[in-house]
Amino acid sequence: MSSDPRASADKGIMEEKLKFMMLALEYSRQALPECRPNSPVGCVIVHDGEVVAKGFTQPPGQHHAEIDAIAKLTFPISECEIYVTLEPCSFQGRTPSCALTIAELKPKHIYIAMDDPHPKNRGAGRTILKKAGISFTSGIGKQAVEKFLFPYLDTSSS
Repeated sequence: MSSDPRASADKGIMEEKLKFMMLALEYSRQALPECRPNSPVGCVIVHDGEVVAKGFTQPPGQHHAEIDAIAKLTFPISECEIYVTLEPCSFQGRTPSCALTIAELKPKHIYIAMDDPHPKNRGAGRTILKKAGISFTSGIGKQAVEKFLFPYLDTSSS
C-alpha cells in the first residue's frame, strides 16, 4: 500500500506555513509591553521559503507589525508571502490602515492566523484585501495565536 505523494507534499507545505506563523507569534511576544494598548501582533515576510523581514507592533503611534516588517524588506513584495498573527487593521487611527497599505503593495499572498474581533475591524481588513485581489489564507496557527492574543484583544460589541 503506497501513500499519495501529493498528500505528503501538501502536509509538508502546511507544516512550513505553520512554522512561519509560529515565528510570527514569537515576534508578537516581543511587542510587549511597549505596544499597549494595541494588540501585540507579529509578522514575518518570506521570499522563496526564507524569512527576509520580521516585525512586531511598535509603541502607540508607531508602526504596526506588518508595516514594521515591510519597512525592513529588501525584496520586491510582489514576490513575498506575509505571515501575520492578527487580521490587518482596516481603519485609520494613530496609524494608517495596514490592510489598505498591504492592498496597495500587492504581496504574493498573506497568511492570517486569526480575525480581529475589534469592533471597527471584524473582517473588514480581509474585505479590503479581497476587493484588492490579494490572495490570503486565514486560520493557520489560529489556536496558538488566539491563546496568546486573547487577553490583549478588544472584543467589545460597540
